[in-house]
Amino acid sequence: MAGERVPEKITSSTIFVETTATLCLEVTNYLQLTGMGVSKFVSSPALRVGGYEWRIDFFPDGENEDCAGNASAFLTYLSQDVDVSTKFRMRMLEKKGRLPPVASFDVSKRVFSSGPYKDDSWGHYKFVDKAKLESLSQLGDGCFTVLCDVTVIHDSLPVELPFHLERVLGDGRGTDVTFHVCRQKFHAHSPLLAARSPVFEAQLYGPMADKDMGRVKIVGVKPFIFETMLHYIYTDSLPPCPDEGGYSAAAMQHLLVAADRYGLDRLKLICEEDLCKRIDAETIATMLALADQHHCKRLKDACQELFPAAARGRTRGKRVNSAPTPIVTTKLRRGLRSDAKLRRVLRSDKEGYVEMALP
Repeated sequence: MAGERVPEKITSSTIFVETTATLCLEVTNYLQLTGMGVSKFVSSPALRVGGYEWRIDFFPDGENEDCAGNASAFLTYLSQDVDVSTKFRMRMLEKKGRLPPVASFDVSKRVFSSGPYKDDSWGHYKFVDKAKLESLSQLGDGCFTVLCDVTVIHDSLPVELPFHLERVLGDGRGTDVTFHVCRQKFHAHSPLLAARSPVFEAQLYGPMADKDMGRVKIVGVKPFIFETMLHYIYTDSLPPCPDEGGYSAAAMQHLLVAADRYGLDRLKLICEEDLCKRIDAETIATMLALADQHHCKRLKDACQELFPAAARGRTRGKRVNSAPTPIVTTKLRRGLRSDAKLRRVLRSDKEGYVEMALP
Protein backbone atom coordinates (compact mmCIF):
# COMPACT_ATOMS: atom_id res chain seq x y z
CA MET A 1 0.00 0.00 0.00
CA ALA A 2 1.29 3.46 -0.81
CA GLY A 3 -0.05 6.98 -0.60
CA GLU A 4 0.52 9.84 -2.98
CA ARG A 5 0.14 13.36 -1.75
CA VAL A 6 -1.71 15.86 -3.91
CA PRO A 7 -0.70 19.49 -3.18
CA GLU A 8 -3.17 21.29 -0.96
CA LYS A 9 -5.32 23.97 -2.51
CA ILE A 10 -6.56 26.75 -0.23
CA THR A 11 -9.59 28.80 -1.18
CA SER A 12 -11.29 31.43 0.92
CA SER A 13 -14.53 33.35 1.16
CA THR A 14 -15.75 36.14 3.37
CA ILE A 15 -16.69 33.63 6.11
CA PHE A 16 -14.90 30.30 5.72
CA VAL A 17 -11.52 29.00 4.62
CA GLU A 18 -11.36 25.59 2.94
CA THR A 19 -8.30 23.35 2.65
CA THR A 20 -8.51 20.46 0.16
CA ALA A 21 -6.26 17.49 -0.54
CA THR A 22 -6.64 13.94 -1.85
CA LEU A 23 -5.84 10.76 0.06
CA CYS A 24 -4.82 7.70 -1.92
CA LEU A 25 -4.86 4.00 -1.04
CA GLU A 26 -3.41 1.61 -3.60
CA VAL A 27 -4.72 -1.96 -3.55
CA THR A 28 -2.01 -3.91 -5.36
CA ASN A 29 -3.76 -7.30 -5.51
CA TYR A 30 -7.38 -7.42 -4.42
CA LEU A 31 -7.69 -11.23 -4.62
CA GLN A 32 -5.00 -11.58 -1.94
CA LEU A 33 -7.12 -9.48 0.42
CA THR A 34 -10.32 -11.46 0.07
CA GLY A 35 -10.98 -13.70 3.01
CA MET A 36 -9.42 -11.29 5.54
CA GLY A 37 -12.68 -11.41 7.43
CA VAL A 38 -15.44 -8.98 8.33
CA SER A 39 -14.24 -5.81 10.12
CA LYS A 40 -10.62 -6.36 9.00
CA PHE A 41 -9.14 -3.49 7.03
CA VAL A 42 -6.10 -2.04 5.31
CA SER A 43 -5.21 1.63 5.54
CA SER A 44 -3.56 4.36 3.54
CA PRO A 45 -0.66 6.33 5.02
CA ALA A 46 -1.84 9.21 7.20
CA LEU A 47 -2.05 12.56 5.43
CA ARG A 48 -2.27 15.98 7.04
CA VAL A 49 -5.05 18.12 5.61
CA GLY A 50 -6.09 21.45 7.08
CA GLY A 51 -3.96 20.91 10.15
CA TYR A 52 -5.41 17.45 10.98
CA GLU A 53 -4.40 13.85 10.28
CA TRP A 54 -6.56 11.59 8.06
CA ARG A 55 -6.43 8.16 6.44
CA ILE A 56 -8.56 5.82 4.30
CA ASP A 57 -9.65 2.48 5.81
CA PHE A 58 -10.70 -0.18 3.27
CA PHE A 59 -12.57 -3.32 4.40
CA PRO A 60 -12.29 -5.99 1.64
CA ASP A 61 -14.94 -8.19 3.31
CA GLY A 62 -17.10 -5.39 4.68
CA GLU A 63 -17.13 -3.44 7.91
CA ASN A 64 -19.84 -5.63 9.45
CA GLU A 65 -22.13 -8.59 8.69
CA ASP A 66 -24.81 -6.32 7.19
CA CYS A 67 -22.58 -5.25 4.31
CA ALA A 68 -23.97 -8.27 2.38
CA GLY A 69 -21.22 -9.05 -0.13
CA ASN A 70 -19.85 -5.52 -0.35
CA ALA A 71 -16.48 -4.04 0.50
CA SER A 72 -16.54 -0.95 2.74
CA ALA A 73 -14.45 2.22 2.76
CA PHE A 74 -14.22 5.00 5.31
CA LEU A 75 -12.40 8.26 5.89
CA THR A 76 -10.94 8.21 9.42
CA TYR A 77 -10.02 11.23 11.53
CA LEU A 78 -6.82 10.66 13.54
CA SER A 79 -6.34 13.93 15.40
CA GLN A 80 -7.61 14.70 18.91
CA ASP A 81 -9.66 17.09 21.03
CA VAL A 82 -11.46 19.11 18.36
CA ASP A 83 -14.48 18.70 16.07
CA VAL A 84 -13.82 19.25 12.37
CA SER A 85 -16.32 20.15 9.63
CA THR A 86 -15.58 18.53 6.29
CA LYS A 87 -16.75 17.71 2.81
CA PHE A 88 -15.43 14.53 1.23
CA ARG A 89 -15.96 12.33 -1.82
CA MET A 90 -14.79 8.73 -2.19
CA ARG A 91 -14.26 6.71 -5.35
CA MET A 92 -12.38 3.67 -6.65
CA LEU A 93 -10.52 3.38 -9.94
CA GLU A 94 -8.75 0.57 -11.71
CA LYS A 95 -5.07 1.31 -11.43
CA LYS A 96 -4.66 1.36 -15.21
CA GLY A 97 -7.06 4.31 -15.27
CA ARG A 98 -9.85 2.64 -17.19
CA LEU A 99 -13.18 4.47 -17.16
CA PRO A 100 -15.79 4.55 -15.77
CA PRO A 101 -14.80 4.39 -12.07
CA VAL A 102 -15.32 1.08 -10.30
CA ALA A 103 -17.20 2.98 -7.58
CA SER A 104 -18.07 6.65 -7.12
CA PHE A 105 -20.14 8.63 -4.61
CA ASP A 106 -21.42 12.17 -4.28
CA VAL A 107 -19.88 14.68 -1.90
CA SER A 108 -20.81 14.12 1.75
CA LYS A 109 -20.78 16.78 4.46
CA ARG A 110 -19.86 15.48 7.90
CA VAL A 111 -18.51 16.66 11.25
CA PHE A 112 -15.75 14.43 12.59
CA SER A 113 -15.32 14.44 16.34
CA SER A 114 -13.32 12.77 19.12
CA GLY A 115 -14.15 11.98 22.72
CA PRO A 116 -16.23 9.32 24.47
CA TYR A 117 -19.03 9.56 21.87
CA LYS A 118 -16.77 10.21 18.93
CA ASP A 119 -17.73 10.13 15.26
CA ASP A 120 -14.21 9.77 13.90
CA SER A 121 -15.02 7.67 10.83
CA TRP A 122 -17.47 8.33 7.99
CA GLY A 123 -17.87 6.61 4.65
CA HIS A 124 -19.74 3.83 2.87
CA TYR A 125 -20.63 0.40 4.24
CA LYS A 126 -21.58 -0.78 0.73
CA PHE A 127 -18.74 0.89 -1.12
CA VAL A 128 -18.37 -1.63 -3.97
CA ASP A 129 -19.70 -5.09 -4.80
CA LYS A 130 -17.08 -7.76 -4.00
CA ALA A 131 -18.20 -9.83 -7.01
CA LYS A 132 -17.44 -6.86 -9.25
CA LEU A 133 -13.94 -6.52 -7.82
CA GLU A 134 -13.28 -10.24 -8.18
CA SER A 135 -14.45 -10.19 -11.80
CA LEU A 136 -12.32 -7.17 -12.69
CA SER A 137 -9.34 -8.75 -10.90
CA GLN A 138 -9.60 -11.92 -12.95
CA LEU A 139 -9.79 -9.91 -16.18
CA GLY A 140 -7.00 -7.53 -15.19
CA ASP A 141 -4.19 -7.33 -12.64
CA GLY A 142 -6.32 -6.87 -9.50
CA CYS A 143 -4.89 -3.43 -8.82
CA PHE A 144 -7.24 -0.66 -7.71
CA THR A 145 -6.92 2.81 -6.22
CA VAL A 146 -9.24 4.19 -3.55
CA LEU A 147 -9.30 8.00 -3.57
CA CYS A 148 -10.86 10.42 -1.13
CA ASP A 149 -11.02 14.16 -1.76
CA VAL A 150 -11.14 15.83 1.66
CA THR A 151 -12.05 19.46 2.27
CA VAL A 152 -11.59 20.78 5.80
CA ILE A 153 -13.74 23.82 6.52
CA HIS A 154 -12.31 26.44 8.90
CA ASP A 155 -13.83 29.60 10.24
CA SER A 156 -10.26 30.96 10.12
CA LEU A 157 -6.94 29.91 8.65
CA PRO A 158 -5.47 26.76 10.26
CA VAL A 159 -2.58 27.25 12.66
CA GLU A 160 0.47 25.59 11.13
CA LEU A 161 3.07 26.36 13.82
CA PRO A 162 2.28 23.27 15.98
CA PHE A 163 2.71 21.04 12.92
CA HIS A 164 6.14 22.52 12.19
CA LEU A 165 7.22 22.25 15.83
CA GLU A 166 6.10 18.62 15.88
CA ARG A 167 8.32 18.00 12.88
CA VAL A 168 11.24 19.75 14.60
CA LEU A 169 10.76 17.49 17.63
CA GLY A 170 10.58 14.42 15.44
CA ASP A 171 13.65 15.00 13.29
CA GLY A 172 15.84 16.07 16.22
CA ARG A 173 17.59 18.92 14.42
CA GLY A 174 19.12 21.55 16.69
CA THR A 175 18.43 19.73 19.95
CA ASP A 176 20.72 20.61 22.84
CA VAL A 177 19.48 18.45 25.70
CA THR A 178 18.87 14.71 26.03
CA PHE A 179 16.52 13.30 28.64
CA HIS A 180 17.13 9.79 29.93
CA VAL A 181 13.86 8.26 31.10
CA CYS A 182 14.39 4.72 32.33
CA ARG A 183 16.35 3.26 29.39
CA GLN A 184 14.98 5.55 26.69
CA LYS A 185 16.39 8.81 25.36
CA PHE A 186 14.44 11.89 24.27
CA HIS A 187 16.10 14.83 22.54
CA ALA A 188 14.68 18.34 22.91
CA HIS A 189 15.37 22.08 22.67
CA SER A 190 16.00 23.68 26.05
CA PRO A 191 14.79 27.23 25.16
CA LEU A 192 11.39 25.91 24.13
CA LEU A 193 11.09 23.73 27.24
CA ALA A 194 12.01 26.66 29.46
CA ALA A 195 9.44 28.90 27.77
CA ARG A 196 6.67 26.34 28.32
CA SER A 197 7.47 24.99 31.80
CA PRO A 198 8.64 26.93 34.87
CA VAL A 199 10.14 23.73 36.25
CA PHE A 200 12.22 23.12 33.13
CA GLU A 201 13.20 26.80 33.21
CA ALA A 202 14.53 26.44 36.76
CA GLN A 203 16.23 23.16 35.93
CA LEU A 204 17.91 24.31 32.73
CA TYR A 205 18.55 28.02 33.37
CA GLY A 206 18.05 28.65 37.08
CA PRO A 207 20.78 29.53 39.60
CA MET A 208 21.17 25.86 40.55
CA ALA A 209 21.48 24.65 36.95
CA ASP A 210 24.57 22.62 36.14
CA LYS A 211 27.00 24.04 33.59
CA ASP A 212 26.68 20.94 31.42
CA MET A 213 22.95 20.32 30.97
CA GLY A 214 23.40 18.18 27.88
CA ARG A 215 22.12 15.06 29.64
CA VAL A 216 19.29 15.01 32.14
CA LYS A 217 17.94 11.99 33.98
CA ILE A 218 14.22 12.05 34.74
CA VAL A 219 12.97 9.99 37.67
CA GLY A 220 9.42 9.03 38.57
CA VAL A 221 7.91 9.39 35.07
CA LYS A 222 7.27 6.58 32.59
CA PRO A 223 8.81 6.95 29.09
CA PHE A 224 5.42 6.92 27.31
CA ILE A 225 4.10 9.65 29.62
CA PHE A 226 7.22 11.78 29.18
CA GLU A 227 7.05 11.40 25.39
CA THR A 228 3.37 12.40 25.40
CA MET A 229 4.15 15.41 27.57
CA LEU A 230 6.99 16.47 25.25
CA HIS A 231 4.60 16.31 22.29
CA TYR A 232 2.18 18.54 24.16
CA ILE A 233 4.93 21.03 25.05
CA TYR A 234 5.83 21.40 21.37
CA THR A 235 2.36 21.30 19.78
CA ASP A 236 -0.11 22.28 22.54
CA SER A 237 -2.03 19.05 21.83
CA LEU A 238 -1.87 15.35 22.65
CA PRO A 239 -0.52 12.96 20.01
CA PRO A 240 -2.87 10.38 18.47
CA CYS A 241 -3.13 7.43 20.82
CA PRO A 242 -1.63 4.19 19.45
CA ASP A 243 -4.50 2.22 21.03
CA GLU A 244 -7.86 2.16 19.23
CA GLY A 245 -9.75 2.89 22.44
CA GLY A 246 -7.80 6.08 23.10
CA TYR A 247 -5.83 6.93 26.21
CA SER A 248 -6.67 4.78 29.22
CA ALA A 249 -7.79 6.32 32.51
CA ALA A 250 -4.49 5.20 34.07
CA ALA A 251 -2.50 6.96 31.33
CA MET A 252 -4.45 10.19 31.81
CA GLN A 253 -3.88 9.97 35.58
CA HIS A 254 -0.12 9.58 35.08
CA LEU A 255 -0.15 12.44 32.56
CA LEU A 256 -2.01 14.68 35.02
CA VAL A 257 0.64 13.95 37.67
CA ALA A 258 3.44 14.78 35.21
CA ALA A 259 1.67 17.97 34.07
CA ASP A 260 1.35 19.07 37.70
CA ARG A 261 4.98 18.24 38.32
CA TYR A 262 6.23 20.40 35.44
CA GLY A 263 3.79 23.28 35.83
CA LEU A 264 1.84 22.60 32.63
CA ASP A 265 -1.49 23.98 33.83
CA ARG A 266 -3.43 23.64 30.58
CA LEU A 267 -2.34 20.02 30.09
CA LYS A 268 -3.39 19.34 33.67
CA LEU A 269 -6.85 20.77 32.88
CA ILE A 270 -7.12 18.63 29.74
CA CYS A 271 -6.39 15.52 31.79
CA GLU A 272 -8.76 16.64 34.51
CA GLU A 273 -11.60 17.16 32.01
CA ASP A 274 -11.01 13.71 30.54
CA LEU A 275 -10.94 12.02 33.93
CA CYS A 276 -14.19 13.72 34.96
CA LYS A 277 -15.91 11.65 32.27
CA ARG A 278 -14.45 8.39 33.59
CA ILE A 279 -15.67 8.51 37.19
CA ASP A 280 -17.59 5.42 38.26
CA ALA A 281 -17.94 3.14 41.26
CA GLU A 282 -14.65 1.42 40.42
CA THR A 283 -12.56 4.57 40.02
CA ILE A 284 -14.11 6.96 42.56
CA ALA A 285 -11.57 6.26 45.32
CA THR A 286 -8.61 6.71 42.97
CA MET A 287 -10.04 9.88 41.47
CA LEU A 288 -10.69 11.45 44.87
CA ALA A 289 -7.17 10.62 46.07
CA LEU A 290 -5.70 12.08 42.88
CA ALA A 291 -7.83 15.22 43.12
CA ASP A 292 -6.87 15.81 46.74
CA GLN A 293 -3.17 15.27 46.19
CA HIS A 294 -2.87 17.42 43.07
CA HIS A 295 -5.40 20.12 43.92
CA CYS A 296 -7.80 19.28 41.08
CA LYS A 297 -10.93 21.16 42.14
CA ARG A 298 -12.91 20.31 39.02
CA LEU A 299 -12.21 16.59 39.37
CA LYS A 300 -13.01 16.64 43.08
CA ASP A 301 -16.29 18.49 42.48
CA ALA A 302 -17.25 15.96 39.80
CA CYS A 303 -16.53 13.07 42.17
CA GLN A 304 -18.63 14.61 44.92
CA GLU A 305 -21.47 15.40 42.53
CA LEU A 306 -21.65 11.85 41.15
CA PHE A 307 -20.90 10.02 44.41
CA PRO A 308 -21.69 12.33 47.35
CA ALA A 309 -21.23 9.49 49.85
CA ALA A 310 -17.70 8.83 48.65
CA ALA A 311 -16.51 12.06 50.24
CA ARG A 312 -17.68 10.62 53.57
CA GLY A 313 -16.02 7.27 52.84
CA ARG A 314 -19.16 5.29 52.02
CA THR A 315 -20.99 4.28 48.85
CA ARG A 316 -24.32 2.46 48.99
CA GLY A 317 -23.71 1.53 52.60
CA LYS A 318 -20.28 0.00 51.92
CA ARG A 319 -16.99 1.39 53.00
CA VAL A 320 -15.04 2.91 50.10
CA ASN A 321 -11.48 1.71 49.86
CA SER A 322 -9.62 4.98 50.14
CA ALA A 323 -6.18 3.45 49.62
CA PRO A 324 -4.66 5.01 46.50
CA THR A 325 -3.69 2.98 43.46
CA PRO A 326 -0.02 2.74 42.41
CA ILE A 327 0.05 6.18 40.82
CA VAL A 328 -0.50 7.83 44.18
CA THR A 329 1.74 5.63 46.31
CA THR A 330 4.07 7.02 48.94
CA LYS A 331 6.96 6.91 46.49
CA LEU A 332 5.14 9.12 44.00
CA ARG A 333 3.95 11.41 46.77
CA ARG A 334 7.60 12.10 47.48
CA GLY A 335 8.57 12.39 43.80
CA LEU A 336 5.58 14.19 42.34
CA ARG A 337 4.39 16.51 45.10
CA SER A 338 2.02 19.13 43.66
CA ASP A 339 2.40 21.80 46.34
CA ALA A 340 2.80 25.22 44.71
CA LYS A 341 6.00 25.70 46.70
CA LEU A 342 7.88 22.82 45.14
CA ARG A 343 11.46 22.41 46.24
CA ARG A 344 13.58 21.80 43.18
CA VAL A 345 16.76 19.85 43.84
CA LEU A 346 19.35 19.51 41.11
CA ARG A 347 22.28 17.25 41.56
CA SER A 348 24.96 15.54 39.45
CA ASP A 349 25.18 11.77 39.64
CA LYS A 350 28.16 9.50 39.04
CA GLU A 351 27.31 8.97 35.35
CA GLY A 352 27.61 12.65 34.53
CA TYR A 353 23.88 13.20 34.21
CA VAL A 354 21.92 15.93 35.87
CA GLU A 355 19.04 14.43 37.80
CA MET A 356 15.96 16.29 38.89
CA ALA A 357 13.99 15.16 41.90
CA LEU A 358 11.14 16.80 43.75
CA PRO A 359 11.40 15.35 47.25
